[in-house]
Amino acid sequence: MNHSTSGKKWLYAVLSVAVVVVSAPFLWMVVGSFKTTSELRRSPPTWLPENATLDNYSELFSRLDFGTYFFNSTVVAVVVTLGNLLFCSMLGYALAMLDFPGKRALFGVVMATLLIPGVVTFVPLFVLVANAGLVDTLPGLMLPFLAAPFGVFLMRQFILGLPRDLLDAGRVDGAGELRIFARIILPLCGPALATLGILTFLGSWNNFLWPLVVAQTEDTYTLPVALALYSKGQNATNYGLLLAGATVVVTPMLLVFLAFQRRVIEGIATTGIK
Repeated sequence: MNHSTSGKKWLYAVLSVAVVVVSAPFLWMVVGSFKTTSELRRSPPTWLPENATLDNYSELFSRLDFGTYFFNSTVVAVVVTLGNLLFCSMLGYALAMLDFPGKRALFGVVMATLLIPGVVTFVPLFVLVANAGLVDTLPGLMLPFLAAPFGVFLMRQFILGLPRDLLDAGRVDGAGELRIFARIILPLCGPALATLGILTFLGSWNNFLWPLVVAQTEDTYTLPVALALYSKGQNATNYGLLLAGATVVVTPMLLVFLAFQRRVIEGIATTGIK
């Protein structure tokens, strides 16, 4: 009993340290957003703001066309997420439950693309978007990411764990593959869809490099791009504005993740179980 109690205390101590290490950057960002520029540049740094101010937030909303950038980020993230939920689940269903020539080769291609770094395909992808005339448009920000190999793999592994008897029963009743997919498979894929949706939305919302290159005017800027560009002055970076903007961008995503974390954990835990 003593050894068990001592082990739990050490475990709690290690977990507490881990929580502090993980949450410290976020807390520093939030606290720093209420500091003045001079205080942020002070050495040694202060932990709490000596004279808390909302000037960074007021400047954020006055300098930036926040509504436009927020709308662009929301539209891009929502469309990319819906596209991944639809196309990844359809391809995952085909790879898991259907038999067709080249099935193993196609799944091998999907797995191989997971090994390719994104920077390798960045230039060819931009050339394709440019040739299609989609540079500096919202479709140019969305179309290349409507399906991802990780999403296909995740959905395939989850669907493999579903009983095939349900599909056979649907086929006996005369249902086609599309109806079986929509009426039987998708309702059972709630945990996997929630996991894929949250991860895709977070990744799209925080995406910076692709919108920085494709979005070339203010009308198509997303929030990360706008914050990075407008936080830089002539001589130095406005860290207060940058921290305030980062807090505004990150907080909704953190709340969404906390609200759906149970579904995300459930989806990851059950993926691949047969």
